[in-house]
Amino acid sequence: MLNNNPVLIYRKAEIKDLDAMIDLILEDDIAEIRDNKSLLENYINAFHKINSDPNQYLMLVEIESKVVAMCQLTIIPYLTFGGSLRMQIETVRVAKKYRSQKIGFQMMKEAISYAQNKGVKIVQLTTNKKRDRAKNFYEKLGFEASHEGMKCNSLHLILQYVKLLIK
Repeated sequence: MLNNNPVLIYRKAEIKDLDAMIDLILEDDIAEIRDNKSLLENYINAFHKINSDPNQYLMLVEIESKVVAMCQLTIIPYLTFGGSLRMQIETVRVAKKYRSQKIGFQMMKEAISYAQNKGVKIVQLTTNKKRDRAKNFYEKLGFEASHEGMKCNSLHLILQYVKLLIK
């Protein structure tokens, strides 16, 4: 359990933080199926792409110089809603040892403040339907399941279907 009021430090991730970020990702039951440390080169490449994009922010939360939480914030310009900006929140993780201690709420508060400072009008996120605790967490923050999201992990397969459909 944490001290009564630990000092949380929010900062942009650096390459030296990559191992800690991967550890947070691998603590997740769903991610452990698709992610593993043998993909280190892929993680390094992805980190550099994310870090060089001015619309991306890998936010870390530290307690006493230890990374305890993270999220990825992406600013997206849209033509809808009057050409406004949106922010996508992804890869929300809190280390198991630090869960149920309001760190996630505090991190999300910081993320929303970041969005406001960037002029964002809409904040959106996705969560796997198997993550009931995460869905409840986001609903407590005021998020609504207003849209049905879809994903495809096989671009090759979609292209085959499209070719068949347009014949």
